[in-house]
Amino acid sequence: MNDKAVLDVRGVSGRTPADRTVAVWDLPLRLWHWALAACVLTAWFTPTVHDRLHRIVGYIVIALLAFRLVWGFRGSRYSRFRMTGVRLRAAPSYLWNLRRGITGRYIGLNPAGTLMLVALLLSLAVSAITGALSVTVTFFGVWWIEDTHAWASDAVIVLVVLHFVGVVAMGLLQRENLIRAMITGRKRIRRH
Repeated sequence: MNDKAVLDVRGVSGRTPADRTVAVWDLPLRLWHWALAACVLTAWFTPTVHDRLHRIVGYIVIALLAFRLVWGFRGSRYSRFRMTGVRLRAAPSYLWNLRRGITGRYIGLNPAGTLMLVALLLSLAVSAITGALSVTVTFFGVWWIEDTHAWASDAVIVLVVLHFVGVVAMGLLQRENLIRAMITGRKRIRRH
């Protein structure tokens, strides 16, 4: 199956006889995704109350980001970054078409998902790196490091909420459980 959109053609009953699943998200990527989600939630609820735990999960986030960078070049087909530029360029028209309910079908990330991936990775990197810097002797108490960490951390949470809403909305539009796909690694495809 190629990486391009797969058309959703349904019969009168709303189902096609050739619906099947295909492996999309490999185990390392799925473990990374859920570990990152747990770390982000833990980090969000622990600053100033549980500083040690907050720092530990911040360092884990840095390690997870490093893993994702490597996996983006060495991982399985749908883990790689090779389509990122194409999908980012397609994102504005894709988002514009969503207003009319035109979603297309993508085996891997759709253009909106790719845009979210890049935004989350960048904001997480800024948040984690400035957080790590803020506990060093050189940058402890430096206002712009602390402010950047706070703003980037807030941006991460906003993006996480948008990500969740987007996954639920796309799941409803396409009648597919995308959360289950990120747990099982398999995504339903529909053939003509």
